[in-house]
Amino acid sequence: MKYAYTAIFNLEPGTAETYNVSFPDLPGCNTFGTDLNDAISMAEDALCLWLYGKETDNELIPAATPPSQIAVSGNDFITAISVDTTTYRRYFENKAIKKTLTIPTWLNQRAEDANINFSKLLQQALRNELQITEPR
Repeated sequence: MKYAYTAIFNLEPGTAETYNVSFPDLPGCNTFGTDLNDAISMAEDALCLWLYGKETDNELIPAATPPSQIAVSGNDFITAISVDTTTYRRYFENKAIKKTLTIPTWLNQRAEDANINFSKLLQQALRNELQITEPR
């Protein structure tokens, strides 16, 4: 599902670039970034994770307050952050899916004789090919 919420960015006192980010409509949805680009990226992650958790737990997701109704002061500013929890869910979901593959009979026989786990081997090969090092 696609969402957009207004985030408040606040420059951390005593720093030149560190921003605290909060979402007034979403209690506990806060983050920060070491510069503006990092803060925006972290805000997207925090927002998506917060909403994903609410969707997963079948909890009520509050409506977004229009930006014109959110007051800020000093150096604070607001901007809309949009996310897509469907894409997030698809990326992080670890559910197994079935894939069909074709290999020569002789290779299949030798692999079975060697007790090769085809699923495990294909996953390892794909991780190597895609240069994925983090576990999932």
